[in-house]
Amino acid sequence: MARLNEVPFVKGHGTGNDFVVIPDVDGRLDLSADQVRWLCDRHVGVGGNGVLRVVRTEHVPEFAEFADVAEFFMDYRNADGTLAEMCGNGARVFVRYLDATGLVTDNDIVIATRGGLRSASINHDRTITIDMGHATTPRARALPQVTVGDRHWPATGVLVPNPHAVVFLDDLSEAGDLATAPDVSPTDVFPDGVNVEFVVPRGPQHVAMRVHERGVGETLSCGTGACAVAWAARRRDGASLDGEATWQVDVPGGTLRVTETADGALLLNGPADLVARGTVLIPV
Repeated sequence: MARLNEVPFVKGHGTGNDFVVIPDVDGRLDLSADQVRWLCDRHVGVGGNGVLRVVRTEHVPEFAEFADVAEFFMDYRNADGTLAEMCGNGARVFVRYLDATGLVTDNDIVIATRGGLRSASINHDRTITIDMGHATTPRARALPQVTVGDRHWPATGVLVPNPHAVVFLDDLSEAGDLATAPDVSPTDVFPDGVNVEFVVPRGPQHVAMRVHERGVGETLSCGTGACAVAWAARRRDGASLDGEATWQVDVPGGTLRVTETADGALLLNGPADLVARGTVLIPV
């Protein structure tokens, strides 16, 4: 029988994008990729789209220099065990956990992530807003193309900083069941894999989307994906890029709002909920 390590956890979600939160404030737990995959398995583990390890930034050598600005580091792992730069829904759940457990007491804080420092605000309506930084585009000679079955669409490449390929459709059903990852070519546009968003308009500054997340599959929501979609939709619609604009992004798990500020920063706003806590016996 495999040895087991008993570890506390909290389960949370942001618009249906669910996570296993592992408190490790002193940085003593070294989760392997196999353990992350086990935790996220919905049949043998806890189940989730990813793992959020909560650790004080001073205990993360590559980010310790930021400990004076951001007390906590969000160690985010995809469900397949790989590391990710950032997760917008996960960041809101991370902040909700810090607030609910008393690890932070201010409504405005900064957290450290692999995608950089991120400012967060806990709002009066209990939603959480994360400053996701500025979007950029991949450095590639060719525009990406997304293929599902025998259908092909041009895509907009957006980095937030997670990589995204945004496809605009007439109907979300055109994307199929998304049981397997869409093919994105040429492969050198996104050498580390890519999230693919399928988008339809719903009205002025209002869109709906489905997403296939790298290392996870189709999910009910994607925060960085919503930011990429709002950024791409604003430019596709030919609207003025002067000043501030807010887009409503409907996802299968709820509604997110993305504001692009006058200086180009993307602010992601939405709910975050904690739903369960306990201990889990992780194989070691």
